[in-house]
Amino acid sequence: MTIPQSSNDAQPKPSGIKVVVVGAGFGGLTAAIECHRQGHNVEIYESFPELKSLGDIISFGPNAGRIFRRWSNGAVVDRMTPLSINLENHGFKIHKWTGELVHTQLAHKPNPEAPVFNGHRGELHTVVFNHAKDDLGIPIHLGQRVTKYFEDETQAGIVFENGNKVTADIVIGADGVRSQARELVLGYFDKPKSSGYAVFRAWFPNTDMIKDPRTKHFCENGDTFNGWIGPDVHFLFSTIKNGQDCCWVLTHKDEEDIKESWSLPGKLEDVYKVIEGWDPLCKAIVEKTPSLVDWKLVYRDPLPKWVSEHGRIALLGDSAHPFLPTSAQGATQAMEDGVVMAICLRRAGKGSVPAAVRAYEYIRYERVTAVQKTGETTRDMWHKADWEAVAKDPASIQLPREDWIFGFDAENNAEAVFDEAVKKFL
Repeated sequence: MTIPQSSNDAQPKPSGIKVVVVGAGFGGLTAAIECHRQGHNVEIYESFPELKSLGDIISFGPNAGRIFRRWSNGAVVDRMTPLSINLENHGFKIHKWTGELVHTQLAHKPNPEAPVFNGHRGELHTVVFNHAKDDLGIPIHLGQRVTKYFEDETQAGIVFENGNKVTADIVIGADGVRSQARELVLGYFDKPKSSGYAVFRAWFPNTDMIKDPRTKHFCENGDTFNGWIGPDVHFLFSTIKNGQDCCWVLTHKDEEDIKESWSLPGKLEDVYKVIEGWDPLCKAIVEKTPSLVDWKLVYRDPLPKWVSEHGRIALLGDSAHPFLPTSAQGATQAMEDGVVMAICLRRAGKGSVPAAVRAYEYIRYERVTAVQKTGETTRDMWHKADWEAVAKDPASIQLPREDWIFGFDAENNAEAVFDEAVKKFL
């Protein structure tokens, strides 16, 4: 298999551009890794004091797989693959909430150049974190809580709780949905709003599942993926690592008033209320759960801009565009952001950083907005399903896989459109 020259991590020609990334999630790490690949001097600052393998399932489409594939000549992909679900022999089995199997959606034919990953968020995050820190030597400063962002025409910077400051040519705010950088960019506080939905979610070992005759088949036949679709509710259940680990998510209506902290321990009795009258297999799965999270889904109005007045601070990933989980593209789009930012900075050069940053926003904005909408359209397709129509065309209920999303190569696209984009800002 021939890998393009840009796919390795050989020491690139230095650009002289100093980049500070705030946030070490998938978006921030990708931005830093891609900035390193493009020759920039990059460091990451993260508020968490230590790396912890938290969370449950996360999905990366083939448009993310192309990015991962270029890191260390595929070594990162090799580390992620054993941690991810393999559905070649199972596909996605979609049921009506009452239990009838409606459709089996076949798995994508594997593409070594654009692999798909579905695995534990914390485990996959650890692979990417260690690649940045250990393989590439990117400085990652943990326990560094940012209290302020600032900029002028020549530089940008951040201030920490202890009063220390760091300056750079550009600061990338990859600090998530509660981003402080967003306030500087917008000039006002952007309050989160309830989406009207919440998700119960859990990840646990198969210990009790395999003991129960009703559920053991999920854990004895390799990886599996099943969904149950009901009125304004959907329940997704996976087994991963050859059936060793189990994961489920239940999306349902929830009008609770949302404040800045919206993730809390969940209660099984609340889950049982949502799936009352459903296929008994759903409760048989849920009752094996030792603990779960109640995650209130929030949204924010689309931001009018992602870039600050002087063009030295830019939002990236969730800080710019939070995604609903039904899009299965939130982390992937943050990764695409990082790729495009790094290329724009290299192509523009140190003397034109503000133009590069504005070109990044111009290249990314329309695509991200369009992909964001798929989170709502997929949810509504399931939650408002016309079962008579589905009976005539069972494939109409399957999870959308759109070529314009999955077939996209962020690196090649950015290289192709940069010159035209940056003209608008020079």
